[in-house]
Amino acid sequence: MADFIGSLSSKLRHLDLAWAGFAGPIPPQLGNLSNLQYLNLGYNDLLTVGNLLHWLYHLSSLRYLDLGHNNLSNSNDWPLVVRKLSSLTTLILEGCDLPPFFPSADDLLHLNSSKSLEFLDLSENNLTSSIYPWLFNVSSNLVELGLSDNLLQGSIPDAFEHMVSLQILFLYSNELEGGIPKFFGNMCRLNELYLSSNQLTGELFEFIQNLSCGCAKNSLELFDLSDNAVTGPIPELGGLSSLKSLYLAGNRLNGTINQSLGRMYNLESLSLGGNSLTGVISEDVFSNTSNLKALHLDDNSFTLKFRHDWVPPFQLNFVTLSSCKMGRHFPKWFQTQNQIDLLDISNTGISDTIPDWFWDSSRMKLSFLNLSNNQIKGKLPDLSLRFDTYGPFIDISSNRFEGPIPPLPSNASVLNLSKNKFSGSISFLCSISGHKLMYLDLSNNLLSGRLPDCWPLFDRLRILDLANNNFSGKIPDSMGSLPNIQILSLHNNSLTGELPSSLQNCSLLILMDLGRNALSGEIPKWIGESLPKLIVLSLMSNKFHGIIPFQLCHLQFIQILDLSSNNIPGIIPKCFNNFTAMAQEKSSVLSVTSKYSFTVEGSLPLTSYVTFYFGQAVLTWKGSQYKYQNTLGLVKMLDLSSNKLGGEVPEEIMDLVGLIAMNLSRNNLTGQITPKIGQLKSLDFLDLSRNRFFGGIPSSLSQLSGLSVMDLSYNNLSGKIPSGTQLQSFNASTYAGNELCGLPLPNKCPDEDLAPPPGKDDANTSEDEDQFITLGFYVSLILGFFVGFWGFCGALLVKSSWRHRYYNFLTGIKNWFYVTAVVNIAKLQRRFRN
Repeated sequence: MADFIGSLSSKLRHLDLAWAGFAGPIPPQLGNLSNLQYLNLGYNDLLTVGNLLHWLYHLSSLRYLDLGHNNLSNSNDWPLVVRKLSSLTTLILEGCDLPPFFPSADDLLHLNSSKSLEFLDLSENNLTSSIYPWLFNVSSNLVELGLSDNLLQGSIPDAFEHMVSLQILFLYSNELEGGIPKFFGNMCRLNELYLSSNQLTGELFEFIQNLSCGCAKNSLELFDLSDNAVTGPIPELGGLSSLKSLYLAGNRLNGTINQSLGRMYNLESLSLGGNSLTGVISEDVFSNTSNLKALHLDDNSFTLKFRHDWVPPFQLNFVTLSSCKMGRHFPKWFQTQNQIDLLDISNTGISDTIPDWFWDSSRMKLSFLNLSNNQIKGKLPDLSLRFDTYGPFIDISSNRFEGPIPPLPSNASVLNLSKNKFSGSISFLCSISGHKLMYLDLSNNLLSGRLPDCWPLFDRLRILDLANNNFSGKIPDSMGSLPNIQILSLHNNSLTGELPSSLQNCSLLILMDLGRNALSGEIPKWIGESLPKLIVLSLMSNKFHGIIPFQLCHLQFIQILDLSSNNIPGIIPKCFNNFTAMAQEKSSVLSVTSKYSFTVEGSLPLTSYVTFYFGQAVLTWKGSQYKYQNTLGLVKMLDLSSNKLGGEVPEEIMDLVGLIAMNLSRNNLTGQITPKIGQLKSLDFLDLSRNRFFGGIPSSLSQLSGLSVMDLSYNNLSGKIPSGTQLQSFNASTYAGNELCGLPLPNKCPDEDLAPPPGKDDANTSEDEDQFITLGFYVSLILGFFVGFWGFCGALLVKSSWRHRYYNFLTGIKNWFYVTAVVNIAKLQRRFRN
């Protein structure tokens, strides 16, 4: 770049090099262009080696400077640019990784407020609230201020009140708290206020009241409060008479639609999606909204009831009504809409056919269509010319469409036709240019034939799901020409042959499910060598043979390894303890996902949909097959069942303490069950049945308190089942086909026959103790009473002298007690008197 700059004339006034692909240091030769008034270096890969002012100082005539999306992390002097460039009106430093700035009192004292700066963009820089002292002194004439995508915390500062010229304020995607200060209502020039994706709380009524209490109600045209934690019903909105765009999606609003919406004559965009709003919406709500272009009511509990012959007063461009109740018939009022670009009516209860007028390309050309999760039926017409030319998004999954898949737009970016009844081949794919296709899901249909051999066309494809169809033949070599593929599922088809070695080029794969086919050959070594990011690998129910290659041990992120129901001989590799993710008790991910985004061109503001595809896998779990999707990332499973594995189970496997399920059943494994199995504290499912294990059951197995399913049947185990509530709680069939004894089995162990049964010792002891109190004991007690009583009393009756002495003794004892008591009472009385 330095040579290029050096060739430019010093008289140059306008230089725009945005998106030019330059990289490396920003050349100081730029400072020689002393007459520059406009400089745009945005969206390159440039970086600063030293201070910005080293070369900017000479550009005193500069009015417009855009350094956005370059690396300025070494430029500690960036806050001084405004002071040195006195003519600057626009400064864009968006996404520059600016270093933090903590101005001292001396810095602020020498900071002259700019009279010229009107547009300042500091978005996407991780700036904190320490920027405020500098920010509120940088210019008194700011018209537009961008602070979005930073780390601003706390409440919105009152100092914004002094920015009296401010028209547009971007504060979205920070960590701001509290409500909206009342001073916003007195900012008479405020036109657009963006506060989305913060942590703002409070009643919506208070927000609206603070904005409509002053002159801002006459100037504010756009208010974005989406994705916060605002509560309450929608209040009266008539006070904001100038409002054109209102975004309240993703909050905690409740109640019904306020009828005052019908009096917002200037309203163009209304977004209420993702709240808890309820009630019936009729055409009366929209009677005076002739300017409405965007309507987003999705993910609420609305019921839409419009007259069959209703003709809306508006022409919509963007419509999202997903999860609203629209009735079983396809909405006829859509026939009046000729400008729809985005339409989402998924999960709305429609069970009708789509009328022909909807597909009329002369009426409208969609760029985004979502009809999923309804019961729409019928066949699709030729769709190749019915959509916009900019990579359309099409999701018609989970319906009842049937027949062959028609020609589709050649430039589609997302195609989800899964869970329908489409039949025939998918040769139509080769007519798609493919270079924009990121997502292709044709799973759960009735499709058949061979897989097409034109996969190099789809170099941006990330998700390919063809599971649960009836495809046959070999996996084509060209499928290895998918450099960005992350999820590949060909589960439950009739594919044959060996895995093509070209798949090793798909190094970004995180999920590969090829289970339930008729694939053969050895498990390739390159899976472990070339697919290092795999989290899920399923080769179950195929015809693979040959030993498990030790190279699989390189899969440190693997959480699900399913090689069950093949013809794999040999031993279990000891190096399985290298599965790092399985050796960790906690999972870092809830689901296995691939992210893709779709931007709707022309929407105001620009609408971008970021969606996650949730990878899924069919796992044999507790004797049945289940499909895991949203929680797939929590499952850690090793399934090597129904093969021909032999030898002992390596103790190293017991290091995989994060395992939830381990199935080694139906092999030829031998040896004793290692006591280290007690380390697998997370186990919920353990199946070691139908092997050749011998010896006793280790007592450590009873320590696995979370174990809900266990099967040790049909081995050569012997001895007593260790006592403990865990192992005794299983059904006797868990231990069948062994030589075990003890509960829960009916057969007792030999030592149990010699020893008294549980509880008997205590009973005998009680009986023995009771035997000391016999009939002789009671006879002796009675005789002793009579001898003692009558021996003493009889002597007193017979001999009078003994009788008198005994009576005198008792009288003396009584008198002693009496005198002692009287004397002590008298002493206490004297003490109390004193």
